[in-house]
Amino acid sequence: MKALIFEGPGKKSLAQRPKPAILESGDAIVRIVKTTICGTDLHILKGDVTTCQPGRLLGHEGVGVVDQVGGGVTAFNAGDRVLISCISSCGKCDFCRRGMYSHCRTGGWILGNKIDGTQAEYVRTPHADTSLHHLPDGVDEEALVMLSDILPTGFECGVLNGKISPGSAVAIVGAGPVGLATLLTAQFYSPAEIIMIDLDDKRLAIARQFGATRTVNSADGKAVEKVRALTGGEGVDAAIEAVGVPETFKLCTDIVAPGGVVANAGVHGVKVDLHLERLWSQNISITTRLVDTVSTPMLLKTVVSHRIEPKLLITHRFKLDEIMDAYDIFSRAAETGALKVIIET
Repeated sequence: MKALIFEGPGKKSLAQRPKPAILESGDAIVRIVKTTICGTDLHILKGDVTTCQPGRLLGHEGVGVVDQVGGGVTAFNAGDRVLISCISSCGKCDFCRRGMYSHCRTGGWILGNKIDGTQAEYVRTPHADTSLHHLPDGVDEEALVMLSDILPTGFECGVLNGKISPGSAVAIVGAGPVGLATLLTAQFYSPAEIIMIDLDDKRLAIARQFGATRTVNSADGKAVEKVRALTGGEGVDAAIEAVGVPETFKLCTDIVAPGGVVANAGVHGVKVDLHLERLWSQNISITTRLVDTVSTPMLLKTVVSHRIEPKLLITHRFKLDEIMDAYDIFSRAAETGALKVIIET
């Protein structure tokens, strides 16, 4: 089969690999129909994710058709159309029983990280019964790809951890796919203000279309002053970091109001300074989280009912043979306008 292979920092290739086989009774082999590229894949290519070793097939998102199941799989059969969760969960260990699927003792974020992933024609999915979801009829498959990772990430790491509530003031730093997914799902809780902050006016325009009440271009270095002016000098109740660089995390701590929450959703590859000399007395909370995907069944229902339209996040489409071009386009998002790309096998 064809697959995208991580060859080490800054290196990748599209090559032939053997089709995966069943290794454990709970495994399923899924024929990939559509997948995508995540910002985390770019972090892997930068060398930020040391658990992902050269030779790994990348990708942790996608929809497909079950090709084969192990003897212990009871919820799925060959021919079933499925959504692949970016998180594999056994459903039985102590972390899974606490709803922390991302820390599953035998799963977690392993696809495209510790085991071969979805940017290929086939993928082996461990713990299939608790890590796959049946696709609902009548819903666009491309929209459902967004439910593998970015929608639950934005909702769980941003909205839930940010404790967004009716009437609150929210700032989302980073109008990329995760930031926009946070924006879409934050509206479930009717905040009074959703301020989107980014360097790119085009992305900020998209954010306004998606429901941002205010937008701030931070390129001039005056984002803190602008946000405080929009909030009566107080700052925001929830500041959500959706980029993963030190500057944006510091910005969140600069704009959060006393008693507020800084919710980190970005993937960080280098150290970030925490200015406790300024923050210690402000009664703020700082949260971190790797998406658990516990919200995926609920989010599926909101997509089926058209409460949210995740297909709006898709800007480019490619065939698997064009995946090197897709990476190039996605990695130059500021120039190309790319948000999410769909790769069809």
